[in-house]
Amino acid sequence: MRQRLRTIVRRQTTAVFIGLSLVVGFMAGLGGAALIWSIELIRDGVDWLDGTLSWGRFIPLLTVPLGLFAAWALSQRFPELRGSGVPETTAGLAVRSGYVPTRSSYLKILATALTLGSGGSAGREGPTVMVGAAVGSSIGRYSGLGEDQVRSLVAAGAGAGIGATFNAPIAGMLFAMEVILGNFAIRHLNAVVIASVTAAVTARTIVGEDRILSVTAHGVDHPAELMLYVALGVLAAAVGFLFLKAFDSVHSPVELFEARPWMRPIALGIPVAAIVTIEPRILGTGQGFIQELVGGAPLGVAWWTLLILVGLKILATAGTLGSQASGGHFMPALFIGSSLGAGLAALVGPIWGFSSLDAGAFAVVGMAAMFAAVARAPLTSILIVFELTGDYGLVLPLMLATSLATVIADRIHKESVYTIPLVRRGIRLLRTSDVDLLDTVAVGEVMTPWDEVLRPQMTTGEVQAVLDRHRHHGLPVADDDDRLIGILTVSDIARTGGPSDQVKAADAMTPRPFTVTPATPVSLALERMASLGVGRLPVVSEEDPTQLVGMFRRETAIKAYHHALSEATEAELQRKRQRIWTRPDAEFFEFHVPAGSMADGRQLKEVRWPPGCTLVAVRRGRAVLIPEGNTVLQEGDVVTGFGAPGARNQVVERLRATSTESNPAAQATASPSEPLLDVEVGE
Repeated sequence: MRQRLRTIVRRQTTAVFIGLSLVVGFMAGLGGAALIWSIELIRDGVDWLDGTLSWGRFIPLLTVPLGLFAAWALSQRFPELRGSGVPETTAGLAVRSGYVPTRSSYLKILATALTLGSGGSAGREGPTVMVGAAVGSSIGRYSGLGEDQVRSLVAAGAGAGIGATFNAPIAGMLFAMEVILGNFAIRHLNAVVIASVTAAVTARTIVGEDRILSVTAHGVDHPAELMLYVALGVLAAAVGFLFLKAFDSVHSPVELFEARPWMRPIALGIPVAAIVTIEPRILGTGQGFIQELVGGAPLGVAWWTLLILVGLKILATAGTLGSQASGGHFMPALFIGSSLGAGLAALVGPIWGFSSLDAGAFAVVGMAAMFAAVARAPLTSILIVFELTGDYGLVLPLMLATSLATVIADRIHKESVYTIPLVRRGIRLLRTSDVDLLDTVAVGEVMTPWDEVLRPQMTTGEVQAVLDRHRHHGLPVADDDDRLIGILTVSDIARTGGPSDQVKAADAMTPRPFTVTPATPVSLALERMASLGVGRLPVVSEEDPTQLVGMFRRETAIKAYHHALSEATEAELQRKRQRIWTRPDAEFFEFHVPAGSMADGRQLKEVRWPPGCTLVAVRRGRAVLIPEGNTVLQEGDVVTGFGAPGARNQVVERLRATSTESNPAAQATASPSEPLLDVEVGE
């Protein structure tokens, strides 16, 4: 069945790929709906427990630590379940060729439901992103797609997660491109758009509009309000810095937690429970309170209360995610930003003399600016507000606040909330808008075909001898059918105590190594090597990830760079030729190579031809030669050139001067009136 599906995919690539994108979007929409239902199911269980124990508002003191502990226990067995899931998805794209474990699609729902349903402070958007990404990865790999198409479906699933959660497919598309992929490559766009729209429609149909955040349209009553929105952008950057520092601090190693890991969810869960007990609006995602702030209803909360809520939400979210439970940062950022914006409006409103400040408008802009500050995703932040409000009345405040918040936040804290966990694991993603020279070279163009493989039954002593013989620091390990099963390096041998006749290669190797395919850009391969701290990557077939086709090593990068430089140089020369050919005054001309000319007996590449001149052909008797660098010119050759009249004149003058200077006999016998070259101008 699986092989048949792969055959169909290969025969009808475009149509089937669009169909797979639809399936990914539909499944991601179902996943988003399942997460909402699961959270509500756990909350119903908490309500039942409250009815049994009659603890009232103090029930979070019991349920929050228990929920965080249960989610932590699940993440101990499956580490990818920790946190929001967005960093894990990004790492899957960057260093694992689009691999996101299939189990993440359902276990992430369970872990997040335990975290949020019990009262933990986090969001469901990040987990929904991972659920969609896992679906896309599984479908892409099961269908036998190439690495690039698998990456497209992973990004499509991630964008579909946001589209399903907010009913905002455009924002989901931008989130996938801006945050997950880190670029706007057009080849990924179709899958991302199709999946995001499908997921949004699916989730909205299943769970209804009432469970999805909606925002009332707002506007700017006076141009002077833009100054306040600028101030809001600055405040969002400052508060975003505090949010990132708190998030980073709770993940720092603690000696007590290192010795007794089970104490982490309890030690952090109790303060979180105390916070949500004192202030229930902090509990869970906080979507209900956000809805009140941005919904356009009169604000019934004092400004200082709103600012206190900002601080409490930061602490509660940091504690929840620091316990290694499952939850996202998206909704907490919206909660903090909307509270900050509404608080600023409530504080300044009584003394503002230009207009009546709309607290709801400031709440909307505040949540966009805050997410831009912590996630470094200004386009997603702006577009999601447009989709939620369905109105462009806040376009200027949004652009001002989000861009300012992003710029300032990037200066005071280099990492975003999604890259901090990756940096802790030694993975640094390169985000640049410039075209890397090595983007133009594929691994398959410069890889070395594998000349030797190791077998799992070999001893490390035998492996060391093979490495020494081939002068390698590492080689792939394959089974008897030449299927890749691992990689073994000198570091692995040293880790097991050095070469030995007692240790097998299967025990010392690194199983399931990270790989690249022949179509992978060299720049991406080097990025993976740098992120993983390795010096080599096996190159596997696009169709079969266990079929070894070559090796990509650090020294291969030098070859790749020279190859790319040669291609770039040729492209630049072609552009120069194109500029010459399109000049209106350019024309063809011919000239003979006379006796005594400096060109006689020399290769074309040894002659300094003037700029703006291109040689087209060399006619020798009845034969026509294609001019190449090593073509040797001879007396009587007729060379056809193309260029401006000035280039023709420079050729004549240059050859006359050099000919007589280099040949004294010719200089003595040449008549001043005798032409050196017989030049004919073509039609």
